[in-house]
Amino acid sequence: MDSITFRVQTVADRIYTSELRVSASIAQQALAARLWSIALGCAVLYGGVPDLDPRLLHWDPAESAPDDLSLAEVRPRPADPATIADLVVRGHLEPLTAALHARYGVAEGLLWGNAGSALAGAARELDRWARGAGGAGTDAGVRAHVLAAELFTHPSLAPTGTLTGSAFRRRSCCLYYRVPGGGICGDCCFTRAPWSSPNAASG
Repeated sequence: MDSITFRVQTVADRIYTSELRVSASIAQQALAARLWSIALGCAVLYGGVPDLDPRLLHWDPAESAPDDLSLAEVRPRPADPATIADLVVRGHLEPLTAALHARYGVAEGLLWGNAGSALAGAARELDRWARGAGGAGTDAGVRAHVLAAELFTHPSLAPTGTLTGSAFRRRSCCLYYRVPGGGICGDCCFTRAPWSSPNAASG
């Protein structure tokens, strides 16, 4: 069993779902959130980002979400949007999206919606931290939102939703409403869980 299959089944067991497309979606969004948090946090606070080359980045599929990540070696890279998109989108999200779509039938638009939601969430959390930090950290939130807005111009992220300041409204659903005891998220395209149409969020 490879790491992706193991991770998806592990998440399924933890959230008590038999629908592997649901656990695949949730596992992917957790990893996307972790990747964006590292990239945005380092960019706005230090002016550079670590190289997130898959050959350097390690993760433990047995850990809790968000996945614990570690680098075998720290190689500094510039913090411009093109470099960050290359590291996160091309290096990780594109192959992961292709794999989850092929294995579990999760719609690619849904998975990119997860990536957009995770990006907006990372910027929002950095802003929240900056507002509480004061001092030199007060403008970090502004820089995070500016960087996120630039990243949302990427062709894979631009169609995922609407970013207005720190608010994001996605055009897809992560399927969390299908988890026992779950519901809809704050940025969901739905205003209520589509119980009457179980397959409505699959696209």
